[in-house]
Amino acid sequence: MKSHEKMMIENLISKIRPADRAVYLESRRQWDSLAKPLGSLGVLEDDISRIAAITGKADVVLENRQLLVFCADNGVIRRGVSQTDESATTAVAAALGRGDSTASFMAEKAGCGITAIDIGMKNDTPDGVLDRKIRRGTDDISSGRAMSREECERAVLAGVRAAEEAVSAGADILLLGEMGIGNTTTSAAVVCAALGILPEKAAGRGAGLSDDGLKRKIHAIEQALSVNDPDPEDPIDIISKVGGFDIAALCGACLGGAALGIPVILDGLITNVAAFMAVELCPAARDALIASHVSKEAAAGIVLGKLGLKPCISAGLHLGEGTGALLSLSLLDQALAVYQSGHTFGKLGIDAYKPQ
Repeated sequence: MKSHEKMMIENLISKIRPADRAVYLESRRQWDSLAKPLGSLGVLEDDISRIAAITGKADVVLENRQLLVFCADNGVIRRGVSQTDESATTAVAAALGRGDSTASFMAEKAGCGITAIDIGMKNDTPDGVLDRKIRRGTDDISSGRAMSREECERAVLAGVRAAEEAVSAGADILLLGEMGIGNTTTSAAVVCAALGILPEKAAGRGAGLSDDGLKRKIHAIEQALSVNDPDPEDPIDIISKVGGFDIAALCGACLGGAALGIPVILDGLITNVAAFMAVELCPAARDALIASHVSKEAAAGIVLGKLGLKPCISAGLHLGEGTGALLSLSLLDQALAVYQSGHTFGKLGIDAYKPQ
């Protein structure tokens, strides 16, 4: 018998529709009418047109933007896969709640609001952070499953709810971020389970692991895959066994944005992995996703390649908190200024460029 949560997720997925191809082509024609070489803003042009297609309107509006940062802790850190412990998650979440984190300063510059959400932190929820805690951190994936299937489904639905609340409050576009010590380990484990990649190909150095630390991380992922034997055809099984509450919630936020016809900007590895899981659950959800950057983490480029998304930034970023998404938002604003300018070839009195 299906759980109530599973039925709710299936009902949401049934509402997700592919982007409007006709609107995409209308947007491309608008780009091509502008007085500049065809396609000269590269990925940014396509991103704007993809945003037009998911919203169903060639007149793209990005005025009300909201960053959702999901915070959670991961039991696998007891295996020495990170430089620090859960106190760092708490400290950064508290800074997000106060408005003085790295992402907070960048968001202010980008004119973007932030909602920090405790989806599974081990410690108490800090002031200014929304309490949607499933429980106090996951279990150690190297010795058993991270969470129950029901807990995973609840986390997915919490992510959907966060997206719905942001859009109800007026958001035109959603940005995704995360904070959680150990989540590059869980993300790499999810990639390995979903794509059959060896841990040494997927694991990166996270916040700065030594060679020995990287070996411990790889070994922990190997153990997690062996002990849990996740089903590569079942995204919920994968996340619940070797993932984290943040990955589950981010997956839900991607599905929620897609169901509402709202573009969703991804950040780095963890959000990319969550987005891949969302697309595995519902391929049409991909149309709502915008890649911001390719993270320095080993698996990030692999996952973006599987998603077929092209990032507009390649700068060795690996900070998290949605910072890469915020940077890309500023680039999209610049591209949108050109897109909306009406500065056509006709106004310059010259013939339009044509493909040759």
